[in-house]
Order: sequence, then C-alpha cells, then structure tokens
Amino acid sequence: MFMNAELAGCWDSQEQPSAYGQKIPDDHELLTQDITDMATRFGRYGCRRVTALLRDRGWHVNHKRVERIWRREGLKVPKKQSKRRRL
Repeated sequence: MFMNAELAGCWDSQEQPSAYGQKIPDDHELLTQDITDMATRFGRYGCRRVTALLRDRGWHVNHKRVERIWRREGLKVPKKQSKRRRL
C-alpha cells in the first residue's frame, strides 16, 4: 500500500522550502553603530560582554560576527591600571 506524500505529511524534494537564496536583512550599519556605542559607554567591556548585551537588546547575533566587527572598527579594551605600591 502506497501513501501519498501529502497524506503522510512529507515534503516532496522539489517542494521543500530552503533557506538558500533568502534575503538576509541588511542590519550591518545598525549593528556596527550599536557595538561602537556600547564600547564607548562601557569602557572595560570586551566583545563577549558586548555580545551578551546585544542579545539582551534583542539582536540575534553570533559572537564571531561581533568579534569581526570589533576588529574592523579597531575597538580595544583599555589596559587596567595597576595600583601604586608603597616603597
């Protein structure tokens, strides 16, 4: 007994939706602006912490993408100043 693909709930290989060729939203400029704003506002935060803050704001962003933008923009975390010791 053969079942129809529609009855079985299966996709035909030609009907299956794919993500290939779908347009990705062009949010690159907004993301870059948010990353630089956070880096200036929170001076000691690194790219991983900024990634967590972006996710809290609702961005669906990968940490590798944030690191790539971080390096391209030349953002750096300032060195921590050591406490002066008495002699």
